[in-house]
Amino acid sequence: MFKSMTGFAQKEFESEKMAGSIQLKSYNNRYLDVSITLPPQLSVLEAAIRQFLSERLVRGKVEFSIHLRKFEFPISVKPDTEAAKTVYAALSLIGRECGIEQKPTLELVASMEGVLRSEKEMDTEALWPALQPLVQEIFEEYEAVRSREGEATERNIFGELARLESGLEKVKANLPVIESTIKSQLKARFDEMLVNGYDEQRFLQEVAVQLMHFGINEEVSRLAAHLDAFRAMSRERSPAKKLDFLCQEMNREVNTIGSKNMLVEVAHTVVEMKDALENIREQLRNVE
Repeated sequence: MFKSMTGFAQKEFESEKMAGSIQLKSYNNRYLDVSITLPPQLSVLEAAIRQFLSERLVRGKVEFSIHLRKFEFPISVKPDTEAAKTVYAALSLIGRECGIEQKPTLELVASMEGVLRSEKEMDTEALWPALQPLVQEIFEEYEAVRSREGEATERNIFGELARLESGLEKVKANLPVIESTIKSQLKARFDEMLVNGYDEQRFLQEVAVQLMHFGINEEVSRLAAHLDAFRAMSRERSPAKKLDFLCQEMNREVNTIGSKNMLVEVAHTVVEMKDALENIREQLRNVE
């Protein structure tokens, strides 16, 4: 079951005390990388949102953001008297150094950053339950987009897999010809040995070398098993990483078949199989 790593969803929301928009988008990435942008009023929710996304996603560069246009909670103002004293002393020093006798005013001191802190009076524990349904809703829209794109990618992957399987069938069809060619070469070497003097040990070595160099039955069997495993793994959740590793194994078998091959028809088929594998791996980089 494939899902695209790219997706996008955006939703406007409005309640009695809050209004704004939520956006969720993602791009291809080898690992999961979650970036969260929140207004200061909602910064306490970052950990909860990060956990929500990390539990549901496996790969991709994910960007989540909330923008507020209304946030109507009571405001409390708290003074920092130590900061006020520090600011007053600093401003007084500046005045003396500049020859200014006027003392810093309360208004000036209060206007300096850090002297007065305004805080929204809200129940942070109740804030996440209030926003979670909105986060869940936009996530479902985002997942629907990823699923649609994943289905299109899946069709492409299995189209290429069919090319690979077709190539394997062509190779299998040529196995009798390959075996016949090996036997002909062995007979020619045997006849040569009879003329030049028969050496049983040398002949057995020649047989072993020919079978090792040109026999591809084992590679064909392993490749067929890998293809069956590919179809089985593709039904798992987020299978892309496992399938990419399996493609490497299949590529190794195809390369070995190509290096041992002695037929033009098989050589052309190997090129097609390698192209199909490369296309599959390219598509796997786009899905989770």
